[in-house]
Amino acid sequence: MDLTLYVKFFLGLVAIINPFGLLPVFVSLTSHQTEAERNQTAKVANFAVVVILLVTIFAGQHILNLFSISLSAFRIAGGTLIAIIAMSMLQGKLGEVKRNKEEGREASAMDSVAVVPLALPLMAGPGAISSVIVSSAEHGSLQDLFGMSLAVVVFGVLSFLLFRMAPIIFKILGNTGINVITRLMGLIMLSIGIEVIAAGVKGFYPG
Repeated sequence: MDLTLYVKFFLGLVAIINPFGLLPVFVSLTSHQTEAERNQTAKVANFAVVVILLVTIFAGQHILNLFSISLSAFRIAGGTLIAIIAMSMLQGKLGEVKRNKEEGREASAMDSVAVVPLALPLMAGPGAISSVIVSSAEHGSLQDLFGMSLAVVVFGVLSFLLFRMAPIIFKILGNTGINVITRLMGLIMLSIGIEVIAAGVKGFYPG
């Protein structure tokens, strides 16, 4: 098994989804909930993210085939989207690309925020889904799909534990600490986006 591939895939998920940067959003969305309800929200949200990404891993290539989209074209499109979100993160604008104002108003009025908007589109958003489709299409062997699936499950567990400690972590790091981590993740994410775009261009012009 190529552990380097799975570690890189896992770190890519961490950078793109950026659970650290979502801590203030999670605390805000669950401010009206008790500790037990907040933990349940974290559990449901991360379970939903794992399910969405697992389905994407195994259905990604079929989706591309269904619409007759080449992997190179999707790499360029997905890489561009990842780069746009990364630029937003570098500027400290966490949710503006992932969610518009109307969705934000709807979310604030909802009793349950676990699946929408927390899991989708804030966590398993277009950037994460694009990245997973590209990775699963490029490494389509059953062994690689299983390894990436395991990485998704590990990410879901660690993200759940992070969300459970959200109030404590948010108090320790504060807005400044969260913003620093968000910008660092944005830089890593921008690098991933550029690498994906370069691979797509190389696919179109192999010479």
